This record gives sequence, structure tokens and C-alpha cells, in this order.
Amino acid sequence: MAILGPAALATPSLSQCSRRGSPPRIPRRIRAADPLRFGVGVGVGLNVVEEAPKGWDDSKIERLSVKDYLERSKEMIRSDGGPPRWFSPLECGARWDSSPLLLYLPGLDGVGLGLVSHHQRLGKFFDLWCLHIPVADRTPFKDLVLFVETTIKLEYLQSPNRPIYLIGESLGGCLAIAVAARNPNIDLMLILANPATSFNKSRLNQAIPFLGALPMQWNHGLPYFLGFMTGHCKVASMEKELPLEEAVGDLLKNLAAIFNSLPVLLDILPKESVLWKLQMLKSSSSYANSRLHAVKAETLVLASGKDQLLPSKEEAERLYDRLTSCQIRHFNESGHTLFMEEGVDLVTIIRGAGFYRRRRSVDYVSDFIRPIPSEFEMMLKLYRWIDVAASPVMLSTLENERIVRSLEGIPCNGPVLFVGHHMLLGLELVPLLGKFLLEKNILLRGIAHPLLFEKTWERTMHEYSRFDVCKLLGAVPVSASNFYKLMSTKSHVLLYPGGAREALHRKGEEYKLFWPIQQEFVRMAARFGAKIVPFGVVGEDDLLDLALDYDDLVKIPFFKAQIESINDGRARRLRTDINGEVAKQDLHMPGLLPKFPGRFYFLFGRTFDMAGSCSHQQNSTQTRNTSEFCQQILSTRSVESAFSTKQWIHLICVVDLN
Repeated sequence: MAILGPAALATPSLSQCSRRGSPPRIPRRIRAADPLRFGVGVGVGLNVVEEAPKGWDDSKIERLSVKDYLERSKEMIRSDGGPPRWFSPLECGARWDSSPLLLYLPGLDGVGLGLVSHHQRLGKFFDLWCLHIPVADRTPFKDLVLFVETTIKLEYLQSPNRPIYLIGESLGGCLAIAVAARNPNIDLMLILANPATSFNKSRLNQAIPFLGALPMQWNHGLPYFLGFMTGHCKVASMEKELPLEEAVGDLLKNLAAIFNSLPVLLDILPKESVLWKLQMLKSSSSYANSRLHAVKAETLVLASGKDQLLPSKEEAERLYDRLTSCQIRHFNESGHTLFMEEGVDLVTIIRGAGFYRRRRSVDYVSDFIRPIPSEFEMMLKLYRWIDVAASPVMLSTLENERIVRSLEGIPCNGPVLFVGHHMLLGLELVPLLGKFLLEKNILLRGIAHPLLFEKTWERTMHEYSRFDVCKLLGAVPVSASNFYKLMSTKSHVLLYPGGAREALHRKGEEYKLFWPIQQEFVRMAARFGAKIVPFGVVGEDDLLDLALDYDDLVKIPFFKAQIESINDGRARRLRTDINGEVAKQDLHMPGLLPKFPGRFYFLFGRTFDMAGSCSHQQNSTQTRNTSEFCQQILSTRSVESAFSTKQWIHLICVVDLN
């Protein structure tokens, strides 16, 4: 990994490079002579993980805070007379093989430690470099653009098939946009956190004429860190969910610790640096805004709802309209320094938005990493109300066809294919995925509708980011290639042949199957010798009442227009080559009324082992006959067993009595 250290690397300054007419040379595989000089250390991240890890134990991850940022900044801001340079934090450790390069472009402070709370997590997924701009440095914005541009061009030549990530915070957001606009042919991924493209509309812009007239004692770095401090302390207390007295004590403790470090803050942004950087913000904002039309890179905008320095929420919406490919994630309770706040996990945000890839195109199978415990707990907390209201009961079938109240009958070794039917809105997914993870440590990889992965219409749906949970849990868009990859990696795969038509059924269609006649998944399962587990679930009628279904909504002009907007072709439609009820999959949100809490009952049928049913030595006729035979078994005995009304009534009575 390339490292640009301070004096240890003797990197030529930008002005020197400009005079020579040549770009700064980036040395590769060099360790800084004095790594502790930066506080965090700089080094060469040569350790890689060859295969996709199953996940990392987050108990070993040290979550650093504002206090750590200040302590490490003491070493970073020592004047060495050097130009801007890159450094790589040593705590990043070993990373995944073929990890993409991530360049962090800091905000006003310029220290480069804005991601200090995320270094360890980011280091597993990325080759992380951070830009450090010394306090006394006066490099113009355009020269900074050239400096970053030179870096990405050299790295692109080294690895043309891997994307390069640019994370820009505040001023760094303008820098990232400018670089992307000048390099539309390089595969860049932009992550903009409260970008300063809205500087002309901010209070800071209006205050510039008055700041220069203030006496030296009034240091102008303090307003910048005010949001930094209050945002962190407020969120920390809220996240811990402490009693009022303890929360106040925790808040005062944090404030005392930060105010004790005020000398460091004043050193980071002395008066002359603040005035210089505010002027740079003004020019960089104009520069970036004039080139938005040229940005072709995929962009993820992270917007804080309580940013006291910039109108970030409104700016995110503007960028969404101006940029070619843009997503937004809102953080309504966060302040300007988003990455310093507790409860904000950048890796989780990136993965949840479907924004992580290691090649030119995303591979939802090979690029996936199992969620860590803290991510899983976050997802459970988000949808805990379903688990509480439904109180799910899991029933499985052993090899001797005895039914037990547990998941004992579920095979542990893959590949395994679970085939079942959707309840209304797919509400059964939350307890299903949760129980398998908690009781069997099995992550079900769902074959999902392409809607969950489309980025072009996400603003149409309220709280679209809630779909991020599906991607974090390993869902993949429905396709033959993704199904093949999951089977080849011996995964536990969850498939609903009825798809959206079952999840959005009409009145009177409860528990009705909408399966296509041709079940190609059986052939694929037979090819890999997979195990097939049919299952069914009841209890939907006791939880929700379908007040307005699709047929009702299309008769109301307002809802009809909404349905047409969602199904206007922006999301890939499925089964367009077949007719019948299974092909009617217009996406919509039905009108629902809650009932008294009911209960979900899951029944997993007898496992069908496809091993040996289809081998490579068999000819095509034998393969076709085997697939048809297995298909016949699945469509008669298994489904009939899983959905037998008499059996359900008997099982429910037995379970509830016990």
C-alpha cells in the first residue's frame, strides 16, 4: 500500500511539482521512519485476507471518540514545513484481498483523523489512506485537486479493475466532486458527508467579513468545533439510554474533557488558518458546483438533520437532482461532524446502501460479508415490534418425520434451499431470519425482488433506507447467476417462488400459492446436490386486516398515480414472458388495519436430499427427467404437507396447549 509520510518520505511540494511540470511521485510499499509521529502511526497495509471472511468479532474493535481524536491530533499538527500528504493508520490491520482503495478527504480541520472512530472497521474492507493538510499549509484548492487527481490516476494504472472510493467531509466533499468531475472515465465511488457545496447559503459565508475584524483572542475555530462537541455528547447520551441524572453527568463529563483540550482545538484552527480555509470553502464550493454536470461517479450523500454550520439536508436533495447517480441517507438527529458521533457506523452505512464493491460491477455473493453482532442487534431492534407482536413458533420435521418445536430438523451443512410462500408484505421474514441466526447460527441468503436494489427511484418510497437491512443480511437480486453462485458457495438460500404476487395478494387470497408452472430452482438444486426444505407459515389473519388491496387502490386516482409511478419501468419487472396471476406483480402499498396480536407458526417439512439425483455424467435427458421427478415431489407431497389445513389446526392446538 502506498504511504505518503511527512518529512520521513521527503515528498516534493505541490508548488515544486508545478514548477517542474511533473506530478508528485507517490512511493509504494514504504513505512514511515517514525510511525508514532502521527499519533495513529503510518505504515504499509500489506496483510490481506485471501478469502471472504465470515465476519469479524466486533468485541475486538475499539471504538475511539472525540477525546482520542484530540489526543492524536497533538502529534499530527506539529509543524514540519511539509506539504499535504497521505498516511495510513496502523490500526487498520489485515484487510480483505482485493480491497478497493479509499481516500479520506478531511473537512476544515485538515488533520485527516475524522474517521478515527472507524479506522479498524474500514481497514477490513478498504485500503485506507487519509489526507493530512498541515495547519500552516496554504496550498490552493486547485492544487489540492491536482494532488488527489494524481494519486487516483497512479492507483488506477496499478489496479484498473478496482474502484477507488473518495470520502469527502465538508470541504473534502467539494474536493471529491472536483476530482470526480475531472476524471469521468475512472471508476470512482463518492461518499459525501455534509458537503460544503452549500457554503454560499450558510451562516459561515455571511460571517466572513466580520471574522477578520475580531481580535486575535477570539479564535474562529471554536464555532466549527461547537457542533462537533455538542453533537457527539448529545448522541452519546441518547445512545446509552441512561437515566436523566446519569445522562446529564455523562454529558458534563464529556464537555469537561473536551474543554480541557481547547488548547489543541486552538492549535488546529488558529485565526489565520480559519480565515484562509473559509475563503477556500467559498472558492471550492463555486468550483465544485460549476462542475456537477460532469460528475459520472456513483454518489452516496450522507446528510445531517441538525448541522449547525451548513444546510446539509436541503443540499442533499439538490445534489440528488443534479448528479447522474446519487443516493441519500439522512441522519436527522446528527450534527456537522457525522463520523464522530456514536451510533454512526460508516461500514454499515456503505454496505446497507449497496455501495460496496471490489470490482467494476457489484457481486452480491462474493462481495458479501456476514453481519457482525452489533449490526445484527441493530437490525433486530429496528423490527423488534414484529417479533413481539407475532411471537413466532418454529416447528421442523426430523428424518423420521417426527415434528418437533425447534429447528432441530434443519440441516446445518449447505447448500440448502428453503422454499416457501410469502405472507402479506413478507412480514414472516423478520422472525424467520432472526430465529435462524440466534438458534442455528445460519444466515439465510434471500433471493429478493430487484426493487430492493434499484437506486434510481428510492426517493419515491418513504424511509427507503429501511430496505438496507435486506442487503446487510445478504439478500441478492433474483437471477439465475446469483442463484448459481449461492449454490456453489454452499449457502442456505431462501426462495419464494410466488414473489411479490404472494406478498401483495388481494382480499380472500390468504395462503394461496402463486407459483409458476416451471420450477427451475429444482434443476439448479439437483445440479449441486442441495437439500430442499419446503416450509409454510400461518398467522397473518390474526395480525393484520387487508382494508384496501390492489383492486381497490387502482380505483382511487391518487393511489393509482402512485402505483404507476413506482411501476414505470425504473425497477426491473419480472416474469414478463408468462401470463396468468403469477405475472401480475405491480408493486404497491396496500391499506392495512391492525388486529389483536396473533401468532406466527412456521412448519418446515421433511428435507429432500438431491445429492446424486443429477451428476455431470448423466446426459441431458436423464437430467431433465430427474428435475421433473423432483419437481413433482415438491409440488405434491411437500407442499400438501406444509399447507394442510387439518395438520396446521392439529399442530397449533398441540403447541398452544403445551
